[in-house]
Amino acid sequence: MVTAGAPEPLGALARWRADPVAFIREVLRDPETKAPFALYPAQERFLREGFTPGPDGRLPHSELVYACPKKSGKTATAAMGTLYTVVALGGPYAEGYCVANDLEQAQGRVFKSIERIVKASPLLRSAVKITPSAIEFLSTGATITALASDSPGPPEATRRSPSSTSSGATPPSGRAGSSTRWCPCRRGR
Repeated sequence: MVTAGAPEPLGALARWRADPVAFIREVLRDPETKAPFALYPAQERFLREGFTPGPDGRLPHSELVYACPKKSGKTATAAMGTLYTVVALGGPYAEGYCVANDLEQAQGRVFKSIERIVKASPLLRSAVKITPSAIEFLSTGATITALASDSPGPPEATRRSPSSTSSGATPPSGRAGSSTRWCPCRRGR
């Protein structure tokens, strides 16, 4: 589930799966303040409307775009959405990707933000293995990987599912909807 060492009550996990904002506030910590994230109203609305699964367990939209002025939390929102999708919704062996034109770019923003959030969050930091381009959640085998768009990428079975662009996460097939792709910033389109 969320941690390898401290099992969470099933009620908390059910609540987090039903409300991404509750997961973000209760599990994730702002790396700068070490306190729960203080979300803007627009972030809360975006996260709830885009990441709250419907009665069938699927996310309500096939694609999400979050746009706002500079320094308004786009990178943090992408990182929080990726963590929520992989950790709360993903289940065993879930996969999330931060994809960019080259590996340096893929590792540079959202992936680095995810890494910082994980390290600042007590419920997550002791339950992960972090490498320069991957974060593995030890209790579930779920991963978040930084990939260059020109790299060979994930195994063939994963390549058939939609991929994220610029940054974001693709929920594992069968869980939150294999046709769901999250793209907070569609560069070049």
